[in-house]
Amino acid sequence: WATSVRIGAAPLPACPPLPADPPHGRGPHPGYTPHVSDEIIGGPQLDRQERPVRLGVDGKPLVPQRVPETKPTPLQSVFIYLSIVVLFCGVIAIMALELGTPMSSLIVKIPVALGGTLLLLVTGDAAVRIWRSAWAWMPIDRTRGVQRLIWCAVSVGAIVFFLGVMWIVLTA
Repeated sequence: WATSVRIGAAPLPACPPLPADPPHGRGPHPGYTPHVSDEIIGGPQLDRQERPVRLGVDGKPLVPQRVPETKPTPLQSVFIYLSIVVLFCGVIAIMALELGTPMSSLIVKIPVALGGTLLLLVTGDAAVRIWRSAWAWMPIDRTRGVQRLIWCAVSVGAIVFFLGVMWIVLTA
C-alpha cells in the first residue's frame, strides 16, 4: 500500500487474469462462489420476500423512524447524572463485599440504600417513558408498540428485582 501511494511511484502492475477452468474443476476460481444459496439440506426453506410497506409519493416509507415525545418525564434531564451516582454506589458496595466486608456493614448498606433508591427512581422514570412510547407507537406501528410494552414489563420486573436485593442487603 505504501509504495502505491508515494508521489512519483510507478503504478502497481495489473493482476493476471484468473484461469477459466482450473484443474480441480470447482469453478472459475477456488475462492469464487457463483451462487449463494440459503438452502440447508434438511432445513427449512427461507422465503425472502419483502414486507409490504406503504410508500409516500416520494417513494419513502410512511412509517416514521421516531415518534416525538410530547410530555418529558421529571428525571429526564438528570438521568445520566443519577446513573453515574448509581454506578459509583454499586462499585463501592460490590468492592466491599469482594474484599470480605460482611453484608451487615454500613460500608455496604449505605451505598446500597443510596444507589438502590436512585436506581429505582431512574428505572421507574424509564418505565414511564417506555410506557408512553408504546402507546404513541400503537396507532402507527403495532409491532413496535407491543415491543415497547414488553420492554416496559421487563423494566417493572427489574424494579421488583432491585427491591428484593435491597431488602436482602438492608435487613442483613
